[in-house]
Amino acid sequence: MSVLIILILVSLAVAIGFLVAFIWSVRAGQYEDDYTPSVRMLFDDKVSSKSEINPEQSDKNH
Repeated sequence: MSVLIILILVSLAVAIGFLVAFIWSVRAGQYEDDYTPSVRMLFDDKVSSKSEINPEQSDKNH
């Protein structure tokens, strides 16, 4: 019976912790931008490949 009480207290502590984290993230503005994620795939990506930066080096390697 005492194990059941310990499990209930631990689960309540975890639930309260998640609730506090959620309220903190809402107040910090984590969910304010709802437009950018929907159009993110339309934006150009930055160049990250080395062969695109200097094409002459990629020709020498092949």
